[in-house]
Amino acid sequence: MENRLTTMTRQEASVLSTNKVIRNTYMLLSMTLAFSAVTAGASMALGLPHPGIILTLIGYFGLLFLTTRFRNSSLGVLFVFALTGFMGFTLGPIVSKYLAMPNGTQIVMQAMAGTAVIFLGLSAYALTSRKDFSFMGGFLFVGMLVAFLAGLGAVFFSIPALSLTVSAAFVLLMSGLILYETSNIIHGGETNYVMATVSLYVSIYNLFTSLLHLLGFMNDD
Repeated sequence: MENRLTTMTRQEASVLSTNKVIRNTYMLLSMTLAFSAVTAGASMALGLPHPGIILTLIGYFGLLFLTTRFRNSSLGVLFVFALTGFMGFTLGPIVSKYLAMPNGTQIVMQAMAGTAVIFLGLSAYALTSRKDFSFMGGFLFVGMLVAFLAGLGAVFFSIPALSLTVSAAFVLLMSGLILYETSNIIHGGETNYVMATVSLYVSIYNLFTSLLHLLGFMNDD
């Protein structure tokens, strides 16, 4: 009887801990998305140029390293905002470029709506079904590595067809990452809401920019 009560107590504690991680993750994610939108808007209003692929990668991986290093302290939250703010800053010039296109406003709104529908739909499915998507981890890691390298090749060698293929691949990979990370939180595989927030933010950012690229191509006369 005592062992049974102990087991029930542990299960209840685990559920409470998981719910806390989910709550903190989505709260921090909503704040970082809002902050990222502000920095993107400021970048657009000031007409700032894109920093370029090299500086973007240095800034991203540098801030990601600091966020990971201090993920268990209050500094981790500070670096999350620094990372997402920086990514918003890099997003501003990209959005400005699409807004300058014919039907640019429609393209950007469609990309935003598509990103929201995919993220909310997949998150809701993972939360309600409570299916374990941990089996996708290895595939997603390899897929993102290959897509990232292919994306760099498309940029440096100016191969439009490869760039479009990479964007389509990233839409699928980021959708998978949303399912994987949400499932990871539910089943206790991710207990740090700072890192969970970073993973979901990166999924949303890449999903949005990939949809922008695809929609921009389809609307380009």
